Amino acid sequence: MALDRFFRRRRPQQTTTEGPEFDLWTQCPGCKEGLYNRELEQNAYVCPRCGHHLRLDAGKRVELLADPGSFEQLSGRVRPTDPLGFEDTEPYTTRLERAQRKAGRPDAILTGRASISGMAVTLAVMDFAFSGGSMGSVVGEEIARAAEHAAERGVPLVMVAASGGARMQESALSLMQMAKTTVALEALTERGVPYVSILTDPTTGGVTASFATVADVILAEPGALIGFAGPRVIQQTIRQSLPEGFQRAEFLLEHGMVDDVVDRREHRAYLVRLLGVLTHREVSA
Repeated sequence: MALDRFFRRRRPQQTTTEGPEFDLWTQCPGCKEGLYNRELEQNAYVCPRCGHHLRLDAGKRVELLADPGSFEQLSGRVRPTDPLGFEDTEPYTTRLERAQRKAGRPDAILTGRASISGMAVTLAVMDFAFSGGSMGSVVGEEIARAAEHAAERGVPLVMVAASGGARMQESALSLMQMAKTTVALEALTERGVPYVSILTDPTTGGVTASFATVADVILAEPGALIGFAGPRVIQQTIRQSLPEGFQRAEFLLEHGMVDDVVDRREHRAYLVRLLGVLTHREVSA
């Protein structure tokens, strides 16, 4: 082996494209560059080379939005069950146990009370690391409880969506959560309490068709995949070619489905200004 090949520096590789790992390097899914994880963390897991927004777990999302030390968890007391005894290649209970170990939480949602620049809010953050952020009975229940908590206390609800849609292992019970969450959010409207939804990559299926898109203000992260059915299904159904990027955040902004596309690093400051307007309060960033 030639010496130049022996000492040649290899490009760092990432073990997964689902999100940053506890390793030294992560490969950006956008530009494929190797990124130093410490630098990536300092940049809110946004690629400093191309601006690609890597997927973020619920805990880190809360850290980016809430005032330090202000978050008090409300979710976690409700745990998923297997009422249908569902089994495909393996039992649903086995899938649940694996997802719980991976994400470190009972289900694909984290809710709690917190403050953003001193303003009290209720936060609800979906965790894509848990079974693709799929919405089952527990997710629906926790979101409904978060909406009730916000309505009772008269504080804004901030929701961060990241989901592949309804959880197939819970069948109709999962689909029922679309109606359940939407009805629960009506209490906020009746009491004049603001609800802000942030759509991240991906937000699809029944989540898009329910609570994620019925907010007073709908924001999206740059490049986020947002839609109900996948592009291949839509194209086969309507038998027409689809415009490039038609399910990305920027396209949806142009066509009025979202109100703004906001860089993750600006979310906190943006929410401070937005919530100040919605609540008629003067809040400093």
